[in-house]
Amino acid sequence: MDPQTSTTKRKQPSSSHTSDRPSKQLRRPSQPQDEEDMSTSKPHTNGLNGHASPMDMADEDDDDAASIVATAAAETAEWRTTLSRVVSRVVSIHFCQTHAFDTDPALSSEATGFVVHIPSSSTSHNSPADTAYILTNRHVVGPGPFTGYAIFDNHEECDVFPVYRDPVHDFGLLRFDPRKIKHMALSPLQLRPDLAKVGVEIRVVGNDAGEKLSILSGVISRLDRNAPEYGEGYSDFNTNYIQAAAAASGGSSGSPVVNIDGFAVALQAGGRSDGAATDYFLPLDRPLRALECVVAGREVSRGTIQTQWVLKAFDECRRLGLDAGWESKVRAEFPKETGMLVAEVVLPGGPGREGGLEEGDVLVLVNGELLTQFVRLDDVLDSSVGGKVRLLVQRGGEDVEVECEVGDLHGITPDRFVSVAGAAFHDLSYQQARLYAVTLKDAGVYCCEASGSFRFEGSSSGWLVQSVDNNPTPDLKTFVEVMKGIPDRARVVVTYKHLRDMHTLNTSILLVDRHWHKTMRLAVRNDITGLWDFSDLSGPLPPEVPVSRKANFVQMAGAKFPKAVDVIRSFVRISASMPLKIDGFPKTRKIGFGLVIDAGQGLVVVSRAIVPYDMCDISVTIADSIIVDGKVVFMHPLQNYAIIKYDPALVDAPVVSARLATEGIKQGEETIFFGFNANLRPVVAKTAVTDITTVAIPASASTPRYRAVNLDAVTVDTSLSGQCGSGVLVTEDGVVQALWLTYLGERSGHSGKDVEYHLGFATPALLPVLEAVRRGEVPDLRILNLETQTVQMSQCRIMGVGEGWIERVEREDPERHQLFMVRKVDAGNTGGLMEGDVVLTLDGKLITRVRDLDVMYGVDELRVLVVRGRKEVELVVPTVRTSELETGRIVVFCGAVLHRPHHAVRQQISKVHSDIYVSARMGGSPAYMYGLAPTNFILAVNAVPTTDLESFLRETNKIPDNTYFRLKVMTFDNVPWVATMKKNEHYFPTMEFIKDGGEREGWRRVMYEGGEMKKGEGEPAPGAADEGGAGEGDQGLEV
Repeated sequence: MDPQTSTTKRKQPSSSHTSDRPSKQLRRPSQPQDEEDMSTSKPHTNGLNGHASPMDMADEDDDDAASIVATAAAETAEWRTTLSRVVSRVVSIHFCQTHAFDTDPALSSEATGFVVHIPSSSTSHNSPADTAYILTNRHVVGPGPFTGYAIFDNHEECDVFPVYRDPVHDFGLLRFDPRKIKHMALSPLQLRPDLAKVGVEIRVVGNDAGEKLSILSGVISRLDRNAPEYGEGYSDFNTNYIQAAAAASGGSSGSPVVNIDGFAVALQAGGRSDGAATDYFLPLDRPLRALECVVAGREVSRGTIQTQWVLKAFDECRRLGLDAGWESKVRAEFPKETGMLVAEVVLPGGPGREGGLEEGDVLVLVNGELLTQFVRLDDVLDSSVGGKVRLLVQRGGEDVEVECEVGDLHGITPDRFVSVAGAAFHDLSYQQARLYAVTLKDAGVYCCEASGSFRFEGSSSGWLVQSVDNNPTPDLKTFVEVMKGIPDRARVVVTYKHLRDMHTLNTSILLVDRHWHKTMRLAVRNDITGLWDFSDLSGPLPPEVPVSRKANFVQMAGAKFPKAVDVIRSFVRISASMPLKIDGFPKTRKIGFGLVIDAGQGLVVVSRAIVPYDMCDISVTIADSIIVDGKVVFMHPLQNYAIIKYDPALVDAPVVSARLATEGIKQGEETIFFGFNANLRPVVAKTAVTDITTVAIPASASTPRYRAVNLDAVTVDTSLSGQCGSGVLVTEDGVVQALWLTYLGERSGHSGKDVEYHLGFATPALLPVLEAVRRGEVPDLRILNLETQTVQMSQCRIMGVGEGWIERVEREDPERHQLFMVRKVDAGNTGGLMEGDVVLTLDGKLITRVRDLDVMYGVDELRVLVVRGRKEVELVVPTVRTSELETGRIVVFCGAVLHRPHHAVRQQISKVHSDIYVSARMGGSPAYMYGLAPTNFILAVNAVPTTDLESFLRETNKIPDNTYFRLKVMTFDNVPWVATMKKNEHYFPTMEFIKDGGEREGWRRVMYEGGEMKKGEGEPAPGAADEGGAGEGDQGLEV
């Protein structure tokens, strides 16, 4: 099915909170979407809370169906009386699906439900019957962990807990405590599936399009529509749907469909997305049975032969081989029927296939009974779990009798998952197997959250892991045992398939992370509490002691400049994996190349677009053969490079320290470009320097993150320069004149892509830092916290620079007739420099080039002469320690990643509102649910000012679990607001990461529970956080 042409949708709401506050305060474009979802021609109607979902679109199989259209008229008195009774029984459900599971991603959203059972007043409060139930959709309750609350018509609120979600059909039951509703009388809506008839006028009463209450009218036009397909993800099947002329939209999921007598005759589930006023409702036969079982405390038995049936009209059945005799009997027995059930998908290895069923079989008899309806078929199967059914089908005009064992549908619906190495896994579900016609037997373990070590390229879900470290993983139990035996930091071969392409077996080598994610954890659904219970399965095995390996570099025999291309022996491949998104960086894994600048000490220089911060795992690959670990030694605050270190004792290879030029490369000079293209292959070309100019890497407005500033960039005349993100400019005798680096730029507001620039960086500027690092020092540079731009002499005259200064510039720097103007001062700058100042000298030295600013690195203050308002002004300006600009402490609270505003924030904002900055948030978390967005600042907790992380932790640790609290928040655009949020320690415990050189990873982790520091370490939830904006998904790359 092509999602671009699909015309049905699931009823889901637009983004939460957009009507509550100015939109700019969220400071982010639309929610993240995959690149293919960016097309404006694709209807965006199925994102829960505005998020794109694989179940967005569905195909339409009855476009030409007749419909009865309701006239738009004022409600009659009778309808008004009915609706006044109904609306008090309808609730708005606000919920989070806290973890990705089976068909659904982690998300936050709103939907509708209605009360269907209230305990009688004579029931003891200690009895399980003292529980009320709400009916809603299965895609609201979800197959995985759920938290939520219901808001009643009088705006009272209570928590709701899932007690049943059907494995197949689109309904689920939530329980709540009716004693929590104190100011209105509760009464249920009676379910009457028998009253759904063609021509009946109905009303859909629900939370339509995110509104608190909407009432939409319609008329039932069909009772025999097949369940709509919603593409990838969850879809209902093996039931008929009711079609009506109505036009509900996002948020109406779970709305009751009522008749004029006030009975619920159907459940709102889906509709068309092409503007047609057509909705699809789930019949209430099976929800009514499930409700009766739950209220009575009985198990809701569900049987299956792992076969999908569809209703097909008699003419289609005749083409499939239905003979005239059977058709006559069916028509005589059921004169109103127009079709029969036909096998659409028979799962390989399932009871249906094993019993002899085939696709295209027309179902005639079940246990000797003539049968044409889904409801009756469900009755038979649900009452036969563990037994057998006898079927008679017509196949090509012949009667075929088959006998099938009836399996337990709950048994092939996952109710547990395991999180390990930053990813989450469970057994393949019947839902997914049915959609792709895949066997459930030994299919492989399903990766429902492909993140951490198991971030595969192309998709975050849908992967079936076939083996790990050459051990087959046919199911979850086997997978757990295999993973228990793999040490931390081991590199293992993993084979896997995607459900969309079961023909292709993919193979990758993964670095197993059991240090950021130490514990393998099991989560099991508990339908009594409505929560998922977590338990630890195993801790990590210690990493194996690395040994020295031998290798040789490839040779480029055909190259014209052998000494120049020999620089290949100075290149190593760098892979960085970030366990947590901080500092606004958009990826969790990056790959590129670094230049070895000291082979004896294992020092490598690499772009900060590859290694953005030191909270990461770094793998260094030498000669495409030896893989060793690396660690960050130094990160330059302005010039886009980091220096990392590996252990040279582990490397037996002819690695050569690059020879770095001490004189700057010049415009027009011939040089040799040596780089690595997108396929990670070395390429070389003779070229010339076209320009050396001061450039400004554009800031990313929606997601402030590190970028190079005050930069002289080299450009060259070869097309390879745009194709290569790593490389060098090198002379014919092998002296490196410039590094060729990737620079992370802005995020495109149109496509949501992160722009990268490829530019040269002259090596002389690197030498002072390199010498310090070689001596074992970690340079703590001091900088002027400002951003400059060049101004030409014509502009300088207008701004008041005297003729004497202009003549001096032309005399002392004949190649660059320019000065620098202060474009932006960082927030908190107290040095006296102002935007618009033209800088003449620093400590008496004329400043015409970016390298002249290097004088600031080693001094506490500078004497600065500027032109301000056409007058010369002399200032004494203090410099800032760059060690204070890197993130050294992180708090993860209610799914929000918090730390001090990093340097990029200070560069872009005029005032830092507090030292608590929201850098990212996790899907399905309270932070997402209540609108705490990346780029927000937190000022106070429950009216107590919190200026830093220490005070924030102190106040939030006072808050009991599952209670509301208030946050005073300031947006990036200076819009204040107050967020109310409910604490959830069960799924989103408070954790703290503190930079600690004594730890191998360089960070120490602390977990809080019940307001107290917990012994041991917590586990970050699997999956990447959203750092804001509409960025691209992470690219999975092999280690």
